[in-house]
Amino acid sequence: MEHPRPSPAQAPDRGAEVHPDLVSLLVAAAEAPPEWAALVTPQARLDGDLMLDECELAALAVLLRERFGAGADLAALRAGLGLAGLESLTVGALERALLPGRVSG
Repeated sequence: MEHPRPSPAQAPDRGAEVHPDLVSLLVAAAEAPPEWAALVTPQARLDGDLMLDECELAALAVLLRERFGAGADLAALRAGLGLAGLESLTVGALERALLPGRVSG
């Protein structure tokens, strides 16, 4: 999938507020270039801003469980959301729900 590119106005460290492992996993799941990590902010929506498709979300789910254990269950989190919730799911909400106690910001 073609991913959005960060604009020159976006500082390269904008993802600094997000757990660095989560940023890395999102980049890996999206098979995106490293500079794409600048788009991974707490406010970035997985669907609308990062443009992750279902295959990338499935890959992310596997990576999250491998890195953080069974409690990091993206599929269960997404199953509990309606369409509006899925569309508005942000990186920050994902981090708070799946990585409690590991949130760096």
